[in-house]
Amino acid sequence: MTLRRCVSFSLYARLAGYGFRKHATYVGAALAGAFTNSVFGVLRAYILIALWQARPGLAGYDVTAAVTFCFVTQAFIGPMQLLGGGLTLPERIRTGDIALDLVRPAPLQLWLLAEDLGRAAYQLLLRGLPPMLAGAAVFGITVPRDPARWAGVLACVTAGVVVSFAWRYLVCLSVCWLADDRGVMVCSMLLTTLLSGMMVPLTLFPGALGELVRALPWAAMAQAPADVYLGTAPAGPTLAFQAAWGAALLALGALATRAVRHRVVIQGG
Repeated sequence: MTLRRCVSFSLYARLAGYGFRKHATYVGAALAGAFTNSVFGVLRAYILIALWQARPGLAGYDVTAAVTFCFVTQAFIGPMQLLGGGLTLPERIRTGDIALDLVRPAPLQLWLLAEDLGRAAYQLLLRGLPPMLAGAAVFGITVPRDPARWAGVLACVTAGVVVSFAWRYLVCLSVCWLADDRGVMVCSMLLTTLLSGMMVPLTLFPGALGELVRALPWAAMAQAPADVYLGTAPAGPTLAFQAAWGAALLALGALATRAVRHRVVIQGG
């Protein structure tokens, strides 16, 4: 049993490395994305500065914290695929190649998760750091000095990637039941953009609505790790919240994968 676990760990570690190397091929695209994220981060920052100057202390943040939140969430766009995408599964379902994926020597969901973690690590370095550096250079954002908080941030970012993957995996599997997945993809992008904290802090939502959006899985993708970075939320409970949603969504993905095994259809064939 121990040998089998070691072999499984080695396989997933190799898959994560493969995901990193595969996306490292497209350095130009990553740098272009980093530049775009940095520019839009500056634009978002000026909007938030104007808002916080008009309403000081809004949502419990000062101006510096609001600007820091802006660039931290900009850094999450690539690693967590907050605008959607990152998986080639829909096309493989349409062509029927999913049949080959389902007979691989590892569960399809875990196989793709390992690759996605490698992709996210690369995106965090190439697309995540430049917006943070731009924010530090232009606005002087907050940078944690406590190594323990950095460890908590890294753990929460990893958990956020897992939640993001689990959600995107479910969206991709919808292709098995839909002839065209574009509508689902657009709805997913809108929900993630609005409810993850990417646009504005979710603490701006009032009352019961605010409590609801902060309890949904999208909050685990950007808002939760950003709060840990800012020190406005403890790492332990935040990580538990993310882990709960990650486990729930992965379990739904596993059930959906079982259903897919009985519904492999080559569209147009």
